[in-house]
Amino acid sequence: MSPKRGDDVAPPPVDSEWRLRFATNEAAKGWGELGAEAPGNTRRCFEALRQDPLSRADPDRQHRLRGRLAAGSLGGLEYPQWEYEVTAGGRVRYLVDEARHTVHLVYASTHHPKDTE
Repeated sequence: MSPKRGDDVAPPPVDSEWRLRFATNEAAKGWGELGAEAPGNTRRCFEALRQDPLSRADPDRQHRLRGRLAAGSLGGLEYPQWEYEVTAGGRVRYLVDEARHTVHLVYASTHHPKDTE
């Protein structure tokens, strides 16, 4: 998604930080809604994914999905799929491309995803 006038400016990654990208327009929209509803928690999510999207330090908040949700595809390639709990209902799902040191946000919403109900 190309930036346009009026969009927020995302800081570029530095040193060992990971690049964060929106994989879908829906994820971009949902990220904005999360930021409006819970700015502090959304910022903590941003920082956690920038620093270590594969962290297992807080498995209740950030973890790899299991079963049929354990992987997702993007551009014909398959990547491990993780989830970050931003709020009680709000979630961010992302694919981790270790080779490119990039995190692809595939889902962001103030609501819990229906596929895990």
